[in-house]
Amino acid sequence: MGVKQDASFFEDTEPVLIYIGKRLKDSLRLEEIFTACHVEYGVEADEYRGGVIFSSVRTGAFFYVRPEAVEPALEVMRRNGYKPYTGPPPDVK
Repeated sequence: MGVKQDASFFEDTEPVLIYIGKRLKDSLRLEEIFTACHVEYGVEADEYRGGVIFSSVRTGAFFYVRPEAVEPALEVMRRNGYKPYTGPPPDVK
């Protein structure tokens, strides 16, 4: 069964950022999908820079998986209409 993991789950590896949830509803839905599809993941609130004209620092839900789980997690996301985060870590100043 997939389940949200705490920080100790990632102690011996570098977690991979796969999604930044900008809306609570989308983040909660992705948690339900990962649980139903047996994806083990971590999620934490963090800040990112958003907006084009009115740029500001915002808070989102950052979803992480272990490196060996990246491809299965991304496939689950794509099948459910989520666009994976594939860029560098967001720039927050």
